[in-house]
Amino acid sequence: MGKATILAVDDDRGVLNSVERDLRQKYGRDYRIVKSESGAMALEVVQQLTQRGETVALFVVDQRMPQMNGVQFLEQAASFFPEARKVLLTAYADTEAAISAINKVGLDYYLMKPWDPPEQNLYPVLDDLLNDWKAGAVLPYDGIRVAGVQWSANCHTVKDFLSRNQVPYQWQDIEKDVQARQMVEAVNKGEFHLPVIFFPDGSVLVQPSLQFLAEKIGMQTRPSQPFYDFAIIGAGPAGLAAAVYAASEGLHTILVEREAAGGQAGTSSRIENYLGFPNGLTGADLSRRAVAQARRFGVELITTEEAIGIRIEEAYRFVRLSSGKEISCHALLIATGVTVRRLEAPGIDALTGAGVYYGAALTEANAYKGQDIFIVGGANSAGQAAVYFSRFARTVTILVRGDSIGSGMSNYLVDQIDATPNIHVMANVEVAEATGSQGLETVLVKNRETGELRSFPVGAMFIFIGAVPHTDLVKDLVKTDSAGFILTGPDLNRDGRGLETWPLKREPYLLETSVPGVFAAGDVRHGSVKRIASAVGEGSISVALVHQYLRTV
Repeated sequence: MGKATILAVDDDRGVLNSVERDLRQKYGRDYRIVKSESGAMALEVVQQLTQRGETVALFVVDQRMPQMNGVQFLEQAASFFPEARKVLLTAYADTEAAISAINKVGLDYYLMKPWDPPEQNLYPVLDDLLNDWKAGAVLPYDGIRVAGVQWSANCHTVKDFLSRNQVPYQWQDIEKDVQARQMVEAVNKGEFHLPVIFFPDGSVLVQPSLQFLAEKIGMQTRPSQPFYDFAIIGAGPAGLAAAVYAASEGLHTILVEREAAGGQAGTSSRIENYLGFPNGLTGADLSRRAVAQARRFGVELITTEEAIGIRIEEAYRFVRLSSGKEISCHALLIATGVTVRRLEAPGIDALTGAGVYYGAALTEANAYKGQDIFIVGGANSAGQAAVYFSRFARTVTILVRGDSIGSGMSNYLVDQIDATPNIHVMANVEVAEATGSQGLETVLVKNRETGELRSFPVGAMFIFIGAVPHTDLVKDLVKTDSAGFILTGPDLNRDGRGLETWPLKREPYLLETSVPGVFAAGDVRHGSVKRIASAVGEGSISVALVHQYLRTV
């Protein structure tokens, strides 16, 4: 946290310079001394300090200024820094105005000009005021701040992006925080675009694209070179494991991720059955460790860049990126994973990001403290989310289509849920409709056996209802099963005819697709075990197979 500011305001340049000199001499080591020649200019300074997340400890303001006198300035400035101490510089004729300002703006003191010597007439007064301020001051957050409204899908997207990429930030709801609202209104200049992101250096972004935001916070969003030995699409557990092993074994490796490293696993609130972590760890912790390890070995990780096309040209594989750039490589790994299946029910799409969320959306947990929330789904991800949200919500209700949660959830999770008093399970039900004006308000639930419909007031609903593979990128390039999962190795020849188009004399390697040199690992692959450890294992194995492939080209 930087120094707090003492702001001096006077339209008389000579007096202002004298004030600045005396303040700097006594307080310059501990405070930042700023001066301004008018009330209007000083208000701009106040707004800039607010946007940078800095604070004002003391205002020293002349009363007799044109356009805006001292009391008028303090009246407006106090809304930005209500805890700052206020001193009015006055002449004898201004005494009445100063006295009335005690009640009007909470004036702490008024000083008659001139105040020489300052050691006798200025410093003792200011010392007392600054000591009082320090005793009760709550220093502002010194980092990135995101200002917006809870029911904004755009705001949720930005918060989720920063959280999943483990970028610290402070959320400011402008419907609850008057100062944040003033900052947003000042930046938007009559219009209203959200979210507004304030950075410690004083810069501001209004409703930015994720790529622009990523570049602003220092993330790499573009490849540095046109060619790599090994390219990996998708930075989930499989992609990260492949990147670590490939780079550690000398392969020049690039990892392309369109959202955030960690994939679905990165959103997990608690992973309790991962080998070597008896106390469990969060998905964010696992992702952070893996990313640090990959970068240590020289992996180039680019974020917010999406692979949108792949072409084969002799021994090279070319990946076309959403920015228009193209990279080439000798070997390519598809580790794009899966995404939560969309829930088809009236009202869901309109409220997505405004009370309805796919996946864990851990960034929203604190917003629903003391409220009732629904979790839709009966697999491990749903159970982990229910346990996590139970720490914040008044009640958590799990909606499952089957008879119980036991059939699709690990025993340790079932036991935790049974032991958590504010988690409830509704079996044999499905969501019929979601309603709400600005955000989610009610969920209509249908009993699948009786057809009975019941409406529940709900603060938020988090959906985990199965997975859809991210294979649009390669659906016309490699063979997939009927559900879209990529076929590899022996599975390519399940019907005895799958290798008719295979161009080589050897058979495909274990994780190799129907195109030589293009591999698949993790949840996107047909027949994969949907567990984090198995995805890590497949990513690791793929590197050994890549080495075998490279020896043949």
